[in-house]
Amino acid sequence: MPLVKDGRLVDDPWVGLADDAPVPAEGLVFVSLTRFRAERDALLARGAPLGVRLKSSELAPEIGTDVPLLALVAVEFPTFRDGRGYTTARLLRERFGFKGELRAVGDVLRDQVLFMHRCGFDAFEVADEAALEGLKAAMAEFTVFYQPATDDRTPASVLRRVRSAAE
Repeated sequence: MPLVKDGRLVDDPWVGLADDAPVPAEGLVFVSLTRFRAERDALLARGAPLGVRLKSSELAPEIGTDVPLLALVAVEFPTFRDGRGYTTARLLRERFGFKGELRAVGDVLRDQVLFMHRCGFDAFEVADEAALEGLKAAMAEFTVFYQPATDDRTPASVLRRVRSAAE
C-alpha cells in the first residue's frame, strides 16, 4: 500500500514479516506483537531497526517497556469505527515517550487523518495514491485547536491569553 509521510508519498523502507516468514539478517522489518514476544531477543540481536505491528486490541502498555528499542510501531485500524488506535498513539507518545515512526494502517480515512496526526501518528498507509490530495487537504483544514495534543500546536486558550497580554 502507498505510504504517506510528511504530506507526501514515500517509498516504504520497512518490510512486514508474517509470523512464519524467515527473518532477514539485515534491513528494516516489523513483526506482529505475537512474534515480537516469542522472538524478542533474537529480533533485537540483529542490530537493525525493528518495528512492531499492533492489532487494535493490543494496547500501548503491552510494548511500553520495549518502546525505546523500537523504530516503528504500526497500529491497525480494522474499521473506521474502532478508536482504540487513537488511545494507543497518545499513550505511546506521551506516557512511553516513543520517538520513532508511528504508522496508521488499515481503514485510514481522510476525515480521520488530522485527528490521527494530532494523536501522534506521523505516517499513514492509504488505499491508493489518489487519496494523497484528500489527505493533504484534511491536514490543512483547521489551523486552531481547543485541545492540547501530541503535535505541539498551541491551543486556542493559550493563544487568547497571549493576545490579551499583548493588548
